[in-house]
Amino acid sequence: MSDSAGAALARLGLLDHGPECDPSAMAIESALDEASSGRPLTREAALALMRASGSHLLRLLCLASALRDTGKGRTITFSKKVFIPLTRLCRDRCGYCTFRRDPGETGDGFMTAEEVLSIASAGARLGCKEALFSLGEKPELAFPEARRFLTERGHRTTIEYLARMCELTLEETGLLPHANPGTMTIDEMAMLRDANASMGLMLESVSARLMRPGGPHYPAPDKHPLPRLETIEGAGRLRIAFTTGILIGIGETLQERIDSLFAIKALSSAYGHVQEVIVQNFRAKPTIPMRGFPEPTLLDMLRTLAVARLILGAEMNLQAPPNLTPTVYSMLLLSGINDWGGISPLTEDFINPEAPWPQIAALQEETASLGYRLRERLAIYPEYIFHREGFIPPPLAPRIMSLVDDAGYPREEGQHEARAAFHSGSR
Repeated sequence: MSDSAGAALARLGLLDHGPECDPSAMAIESALDEASSGRPLTREAALALMRASGSHLLRLLCLASALRDTGKGRTITFSKKVFIPLTRLCRDRCGYCTFRRDPGETGDGFMTAEEVLSIASAGARLGCKEALFSLGEKPELAFPEARRFLTERGHRTTIEYLARMCELTLEETGLLPHANPGTMTIDEMAMLRDANASMGLMLESVSARLMRPGGPHYPAPDKHPLPRLETIEGAGRLRIAFTTGILIGIGETLQERIDSLFAIKALSSAYGHVQEVIVQNFRAKPTIPMRGFPEPTLLDMLRTLAVARLILGAEMNLQAPPNLTPTVYSMLLLSGINDWGGISPLTEDFINPEAPWPQIAALQEETASLGYRLRERLAIYPEYIFHREGFIPPPLAPRIMSLVDDAGYPREEGQHEARAAFHSGSR
């Protein structure tokens, strides 16, 4: 691994500055020794490693990649999905967001049941297994138009409507919903649980400082870290397989970035429910308030991914969205990830519409070039199907078990028969 990583780093010019030029070389060397020992990484060591360069960077990547191999073997995963933006109305106004809409703008309002089922059905015909529901947070608290739409359909809140759309998608198409509606109470998550194979909420950052005037989260009440941490903890109490992660490059310090990863680790250790952690890099776009903000560099991503792997351990599923860092898939793999996230053959990435999904064949080729096997997964990871009890909602168990092989991955043969059996049994 070190030869291929070293060659790749050299091609990208990331070995030009060796540790002899780094005034923190001794601290980085000590942190690398700590990581090599197998002891849990301390915050101080993690912060030092966020400044690794040259040969230290190469060693950091080798440690992260080896740890990933210990826990995950030679398998790299992805989920074949459709992206359903149920509503783009949102009461938050984050400085980096192109997803949200105000009433009257193109793309405002809610998707109807017919529109949801049209996308989900088309995805099912293409072999998708996951329906990712993403939506703005609590629009009914900000917009009369949202309240009116919900009331006309017999719902008080967006979460109630989302629950119905998840149920309908499962019933009519067999796709497994994964809801990502923002902060939620325990009661709201319980309402969604029986029709969702998993759920998600990006922590983004534990920094409340980012909510000050001028910060990316200033006009975004739902981005305060406390309710986001409470949502993640609530999912643990309900034994929901959960996806979370951090958004880097939005103005957080390296210490705040490290603290965010340790906060996720603490919740995962307490409840065992965090199935996946995403490290997502900020992308500047011409229409956002932060359009002039510098994007994280490739070096930022490599260091953060590798340190995340060392903090979170060998068993965690670690993801970097490939469409946000194209052309360097091999470097992301060498940083310790084991998952490419959801990829759609049908729908765009509505959060980052300028960044097309990679071709699965291209990912497969890059993955194989480093000696790894690309495998499809469901919205719920294999270990939460077979090795961790209580994470499959009972109503979903027949559907999930009809899709997977003995290892918990989607069957590579007989998929049509499994889907047909599901539909005939659900009528």
